[in-house]
Amino acid sequence: MQSRVLKQLRSILGIARVSVSGADRQLHAQDQSDFDQVLPDVVVWPQTTHEVSEIVQLANRFKVPVTAWGAGTSLEGNSIPVQKGIVIDFSHMDQIVDLHERDLQVTVQAGVMYKDMNAVLSEHDLFFAPDPGANASIGGMIATNAAGPHTIKYGSTNENVLALEVVLANGEIVHTGSRSIKQASGYNLTQLFAGSEGTLGLVTQATLKLEPIPRRKVTATAVFNNIMDIATAVSEIIGNGMQPAALELLDTNTAKTLMDDADVQIQSGPTLLIEFSGNTAAWMEKQMEVAQIICEEHGCINFDDSYSEEESHRIWQTRKQIRRLAVRQHPSHKWLITDVSVPISQFPEMVNFVEDSVSKLDITCNILGHAGDGNLLIGIYYKPNDRKCAERAERFKQMQVSKAIRLGGTCAGEHGIGIGKRKYMVQEHGYEAINLMKQLKDTLDPNNILNPGKIFLN
Repeated sequence: MQSRVLKQLRSILGIARVSVSGADRQLHAQDQSDFDQVLPDVVVWPQTTHEVSEIVQLANRFKVPVTAWGAGTSLEGNSIPVQKGIVIDFSHMDQIVDLHERDLQVTVQAGVMYKDMNAVLSEHDLFFAPDPGANASIGGMIATNAAGPHTIKYGSTNENVLALEVVLANGEIVHTGSRSIKQASGYNLTQLFAGSEGTLGLVTQATLKLEPIPRRKVTATAVFNNIMDIATAVSEIIGNGMQPAALELLDTNTAKTLMDDADVQIQSGPTLLIEFSGNTAAWMEKQMEVAQIICEEHGCINFDDSYSEEESHRIWQTRKQIRRLAVRQHPSHKWLITDVSVPISQFPEMVNFVEDSVSKLDITCNILGHAGDGNLLIGIYYKPNDRKCAERAERFKQMQVSKAIRLGGTCAGEHGIGIGKRKYMVQEHGYEAINLMKQLKDTLDPNNILNPGKIFLN
């Protein structure tokens, strides 16, 4: 890092919010993926959009790479500073700017943490519905279009973003969208920046759609003989026009982890977690009755909807911690985490393909998914020195992605592209679309300073 750049960063932020210490750089060198860490040259903590603008303008002048950092919970290397440079940590920009309670909206800074924000919103009987499980930052959720179990009912992050404040690569500050729910004015710049992983601009503030907290929730566990039967049941539940809040597929390994840590007595085996939420108990009971009939028609061997509110909460909280719990159960192992998403009608075929591939390649993994929207997640674990298993895991990832794309799906359902999925972009989108994306990147970031090395191979 050039001394004059460091000097000017300290002039903008003060000495205390600019760090070149090994400890701070180490903390911002790797996300929750298993990709190699890369130490940035410097870490900075802005407190205002104006400060972010000055930092980026300086970086652009000296052609220094800039990587945004929220909570570091990404799973595809999205926030690893692969070309070093400056990491902008948004943790000091963590304010709820304005709550528009009657409009069911909130405006927040990018560094606000998802769970912390919802804790405040709950005092007003409101919540931000996209639920990635981890306590991710709002800026990070927007950058990767994060989703989760309740996407089937409420949509992913990008579907719940109304307006953004963004700092461009030249330091200019732009505002996109509005607080109107219906918008048909010009290009949809909000959706252009959302999901772009900080490669087109840095989100500093966002206005989000909120939902009323449901008065009632009911949860059921449906245990099957195999996950293929679960996939078929899910396809029929959705095809019948039902409105579950969540449908989570867990293979036997994952279900056992949930059983052991949630202290909930369910029969061992491939499991479908079902949730309905709303304000009318009779409606939810009827929906659950129909769901039970469908599950039993497709091989469900145990259906239990007798959980108390406390037990249900514990089940779902444990589900959100599955990855952490699985990592704890397999210490010192390497992990390859991958996800794909397909049309719901193709979900059974995708699940069948995954099961067959896991068996043929002899790999050990956890299979789970937000089944209601066709999203399948695989966590493969192996010993660091097992080169052959690492090769088989990578081969599985390639096979899974290719199959999903052939079925009309995508290589990245909710984790984004980052480093790990770059090589599949042409396969999914074609050269013409990729070239258009690169033209947009070149136009908005001609010096390629914003999160370089992500999304595109070159």
